[in-house]
Amino acid sequence: MFITFEGIEGCGKTTQAQKLKEYLESLGKKVLLTREPGGSNLGITLRKILLSMESQDITKETELFLYLADRSQHVHQIIKPALEEGSIVISDRYTDSTVVYQGYGRGIDPNILHLLNELATNKLNPDLTILLDLPVEIGLKRALARNLEDKISREEGRFEAESLEFHTKIREGYLTWAALHKERIIVINGNNEPEIVFKDILEAIKNRITFNN
Repeated sequence: MFITFEGIEGCGKTTQAQKLKEYLESLGKKVLLTREPGGSNLGITLRKILLSMESQDITKETELFLYLADRSQHVHQIIKPALEEGSIVISDRYTDSTVVYQGYGRGIDPNILHLLNELATNKLNPDLTILLDLPVEIGLKRALARNLEDKISREEGRFEAESLEFHTKIREGYLTWAALHKERIIVINGNNEPEIVFKDILEAIKNRITFNN
């Protein structure tokens, strides 16, 4: 099973993905938690480029192709082998991020993005996607506070530095995309305490998936 987490900056994806991993492992499941960008050895290098504050001059096309390179390596080196071994794979971001950030955010044709995502992933789609939604101002406040506390996050602040208008487009894009893919994408209110958010995630997942052995 392949589960992905999506959402705007500061929505709590990383925290909730880790919580889900620990929960599933407590049920005796074999779980791989990974992320994009940076889930593979090559991806670690690409992540530094893509999220660095020093990369402000990257064009939207270059940004897209770097994300696709990261994803292709990630799928073939990490995700597919884990799925073939019977693991549940949880990824912090995946193809929906490209559709939303490079499509709704940067204005690249979504039809082109769909074709390129299919090429990069060999048509590997998530079984379930959890979209954590919250107001842009709250998400950015969280993200900026995190970056101030964490040196690595501080160095990866390129998207947090985007305009409020850009982040508003991202949130609206996610909600629009989710409405078009209700069979796969579950929208969860991320504007609660982490424990409440996780409880809501479990309830939503249990309604769709049986994790019993």
